[in-house]
Amino acid sequence: MTRVLDKPVRPAPPVSYGAERTARRRALLEWIAVHSLGVAAALFFTLPFVFVLLTSLMSDSQALSRDLVPHTWEWGNYRKVLGTPGFLTWWKNTLIYAGLGTVLTVVSSIPVAYALAKFRFRGRALSLMLVISMMMLPPQVIIIPMYLFWAKQLDLSGTLWPLIIPMAFGDAFSIFLLRQFLMTIPDEYLDAARVDGCGDLRTLLRVVLPMARPGIAAVALFQFFYAWNDYFGPQIYASENAGAWTLSYGLESFKGAHHTDWNLTMAATVLVMAPVILVFFFAQKAFVEGVTLTGVKG
Repeated sequence: MTRVLDKPVRPAPPVSYGAERTARRRALLEWIAVHSLGVAAALFFTLPFVFVLLTSLMSDSQALSRDLVPHTWEWGNYRKVLGTPGFLTWWKNTLIYAGLGTVLTVVSSIPVAYALAKFRFRGRALSLMLVISMMMLPPQVIIIPMYLFWAKQLDLSGTLWPLIIPMAFGDAFSIFLLRQFLMTIPDEYLDAARVDGCGDLRTLLRVVLPMARPGIAAVALFQFFYAWNDYFGPQIYASENAGAWTLSYGLESFKGAHHTDWNLTMAATVLVMAPVILVFFFAQKAFVEGVTLTGVKG
């Protein structure tokens, strides 16, 4: 018998330090090449906020100079802005306008969007066309008759109620966005709920709303950002009463009073931007998911 000898296993050649370093450098260059566009876009959008933040912490003599970093960190600028007469009132009015308006918009838009998405009735297509038509209608077209109605007929000029009350009757964009999201919910879930004895209202509350949380979050954020940044509406209805000003309109007045104090103007800008940035930071996952899924079904 022939004896077969096992071949000796040769050890793998050691990897040289130079080859490993070259591989790491190549991986780093590949990562930079792939993410360069994203990094450039992030810097493009981030640097203005950094500039505003740093300027808000400078002294009056250093603001808008060639120095990019404050010599001394003037945190007292924010205390001066908060101590400005009326600034806290603008905050309160903006919170009422944005918070109450968002709740009213979401509550009034959900039933309409649910009906357009899941009910079959005569005139459904026409109703959807009317909603889309309202989205295309610029608010400046109807501002004169609306102002005459709220100011002359109801005597609500100098308040924010002409901006808040209409939100209780739905918003075309919110209805359309919610309708698109509800179209992605399979009808089998609704049929199963009806078999178990749920009516339309109970099906909406127990089945549809929990599944539509991302879409509702997206609509709420859109409406909150719109109301928080709204300048046109408060200028039309609340300009004659300083006690009803919002942050967006009051900031224009603050800038006019402190047009040479750019550090204070930037500090006020940071205080206006900070809430919406924080809200989006904590709710961005639901916001992105809601916006993404609205285009799955038509």
